[in-house]
Amino acid sequence: MAPPLSAYSRKERQIIQKHRTPAQVQRFLSNLPYNREVGGSTCLSFRSAILYNRAHCLEGAIVAAAILEQHGYPPLLISIESQDRLDHVLFLYKKGDRYGSVARSRDIGLHGRKPVFRTVRDLVMSYYDPYIDRTGRITGFAVASLYDLGSYDWRFSRRNVWKVERHLQEITHKSIRGSDARYEKWLGRYKEFKKRAPKGSPDYFPTRDLWML
Repeated sequence: MAPPLSAYSRKERQIIQKHRTPAQVQRFLSNLPYNREVGGSTCLSFRSAILYNRAHCLEGAIVAAAILEQHGYPPLLISIESQDRLDHVLFLYKKGDRYGSVARSRDIGLHGRKPVFRTVRDLVMSYYDPYIDRTGRITGFAVASLYDLGSYDWRFSRRNVWKVERHLQEITHKSIRGSDARYEKWLGRYKEFKKRAPKGSPDYFPTRDLWML
């Protein structure tokens, strides 16, 4: 179901051939400028993200899916729901019997994870504390394959690929409920951090050794 490598442009092929592992793709995404959608909301395909040299979280997951699909990884995404409706999307991969992720975010704690998690839920829970800011709190998650979209062109389209976003919003999510005490603890820590470093990205979490930056 993956297109041949010849379907990609020369620049795209170079990126695909240079980045063969999730860790390499994570480094590529971490260095890709974050798409702050200054001109309006976008949902860029792989081709458009490379052309415009930017990506937000969903676009980053699509980029990871297109690259790693060429190296044998199925294009699986995790949709993480938040109480403030500012959701996050990850690329999901598996190494042996363990799960990891590749992701792009404005916050360093919401980037990818090493393949050390026994279940997808365990992987999602590694984002629970870093997700907490003034409004954010994880409430659920779901896994989707981009192959479920059939022939929809999420790789090469020059238009916004809104169908990917809608699909992730519409599929059934499994609920997650963390304790209120845990939430309040990290919310307080976040507020204290922002007083000291208004433009900083929190990196004080004990699970940082599991992050793939």
